[in-house]
Amino acid sequence: MPRSTHPRPPTASQQLEELLGFPWPFPGRLPKYDLSTWTVTDDWPEHIPVTEAEVDVFERWFSDLFDELFGPDP
Repeated sequence: MPRSTHPRPPTASQQLEELLGFPWPFPGRLPKYDLSTWTVTDDWPEHIPVTEAEVDVFERWFSDLFDELFGPDP
């Protein structure tokens, strides 16, 4: 008895190609980047304001990681 064949859903690359109108991943070799020409710029202010709500979010989501890195609260 022959198996019924169900069409496979399109892959992520096929979906992107249909959406963008050109192949993904792009055909050909990946571009080679010359890292020696890159410049890193730090334009952050010296002090960055953080609210109590932001601190609470980080403590809630990353408390296990913080405890592992810095030890539990005294």
